[in-house]
Amino acid sequence: MLKDFKAFLLRGNVVDLAIAVVIGAAFGAVVQALVKDLITPLISIPGKANFQSLKFTVRHSVFAYGDFLNALIAFLSIAGAVFFFVLRPINALMERRKTEPDVESPTRECPECLSNIPAEASRCAFCTATVK
Repeated sequence: MLKDFKAFLLRGNVVDLAIAVVIGAAFGAVVQALVKDLITPLISIPGKANFQSLKFTVRHSVFAYGDFLNALIAFLSIAGAVFFFVLRPINALMERRKTEPDVESPTRECPECLSNIPAEASRCAFCTATVK
């Protein structure tokens, strides 16, 4: 039983996921500090107000909407950073390394094994028959 648990923990997916969670938490803390300490004060310069202190009161209930604005800015910053610095470069890299034909590309049937092959193919990838 302990052997199975050790094998589970040392599988690539579990270790990769653990690393991703740790790095994601650290990245989130860095972006939150960036938003709280740099971006929010820059945005609030014209209004002479810090978002952190923005609030209103209704019958002794305090609504600190400045904290919500800070969290919203942090979320948008994290989403933008992930999109521009992680997702777009990964997609560009995967596009360059692409080895499979497009799903949308035209295909034809191999006369020997009847499998679908790209229309431009001169040999079947499945049965290796020469096709015209």
